Amino acid sequence: MFGKILIANRGEIALRVLRACKELGIATVAVHSTADADAMHVKLADESVCIGPPAAKDSYLNIPALLAACEITGAEAVHPGYGFLAENARFAEILIDHGVKFIGPKPEHIRIMGDKIEAKRTAKKLGIPCVPGSEGGVSSDEEAARVAAEIGFPVLIKAAAGGGGRGMKVARSPEELSSALSTARSEARAAFGDDAVYIEKYLGTPRHIEIQVLGDGQGNAIHLGERDCSLQRRHQKVLEEAPSPIITPEQRARIGETVSKAMRDMQYLGAGTVEFLYENGEFYFIEMNTRIQVEHPVTEAITGFDLIREQIRVAAGETLGYTQDDVKIDGHAIECRINAEHPRTFRPSPGKITYWHVPGGLGVRIDSAVYQGYSIPPYYDSLAGKMIVHGANREECLMRLKRALDEFVVEGIETTLPLFRELVVNDDIKRGAYDIHWLEAFLAEGEPAS
Repeated sequence: MFGKILIANRGEIALRVLRACKELGIATVAVHSTADADAMHVKLADESVCIGPPAAKDSYLNIPALLAACEITGAEAVHPGYGFLAENARFAEILIDHGVKFIGPKPEHIRIMGDKIEAKRTAKKLGIPCVPGSEGGVSSDEEAARVAAEIGFPVLIKAAAGGGGRGMKVARSPEELSSALSTARSEARAAFGDDAVYIEKYLGTPRHIEIQVLGDGQGNAIHLGERDCSLQRRHQKVLEEAPSPIITPEQRARIGETVSKAMRDMQYLGAGTVEFLYENGEFYFIEMNTRIQVEHPVTEAITGFDLIREQIRVAAGETLGYTQDDVKIDGHAIECRINAEHPRTFRPSPGKITYWHVPGGLGVRIDSAVYQGYSIPPYYDSLAGKMIVHGANREECLMRLKRALDEFVVEGIETTLPLFRELVVNDDIKRGAYDIHWLEAFLAEGEPAS
């Protein structure tokens, strides 16, 4: 096991990793920008190193500064969290070249799954069902028109190096195709420095279902069930739950084993999430995230697995030590992302938190690195915290969530709490009757939350 781990991140995920390290008896190194000198993970870590000014490119994305921090502190391994350098294969390779362990997948797997075209090609080879579409990038309008005609309109144009909904456009007819291609390429070039795009069949009312996997890099891999992440705005997840209210145990076992077998065949190392669109009883692969997910706590709540601990264990060379039969689904869990944003427009609301009172009680977990008097900086993601609620079943979970939301008080900044208070009493949400387009339609027709 490692003696000292450097946490190459900030905010709630840095604190989450730090807590797992402490429970394993591992010394921790926090890195921070000048804007994060008063951050919670910095206060609680055994050591801390300032790695640059506020801009992420000069601090949290500054690979030489992170390497220097490892050398100064003698850190044996780096946990990247999510975002920043978590899915940067070159960063993982550089660490390995310098004798520092990267707590995450093998660089080649990060690279394969980071390229959406190659990821889809690999998924097909591994027997994972995929959305019908182009075999690779489309290089011309003529090729795009041929592919679209084969799979049928509407179609979705996606950036090969994309994420977060950027470089994605829908063409509902042949007349819209050329314009959608041009716009998607421009957005992809601006966001990722790569204008390669590919085409998929556009599904009208799908759910977003993702399967959590764990592998030890030695041919052992399991799944920990699914999460339903269909409540999204501009392709950004807002609320997640596990298990999905529409997936049967038989479907879970079938798609879970398909994915687990693929991970065993790959000799995948660490935690990962295979994401699908689900419609009319069928799963369609869209991407794989080779890192821990923001929404990992709902899986922890229903399985009892500490995913960060497992990441650290297998990165240190340990085998999984358990089989699929050891995974049991217990109850239901929902996570709300409490963002420092206006609850309807999602306009960022950085600033000083003048009052912060979090709910408690049975089955309520708060993952947050903020505190009363803390100022949320304007330079980074607006996530202030996550509330995860667990119940014996979905009905109990929703009632507990409603109670916990009523107890949560934040002053000094705007948050998305009022939106969640609306959602938890909505009839569609209570029935589990929603898809990936539901939330945007709800936001478009409703009055501003307050």
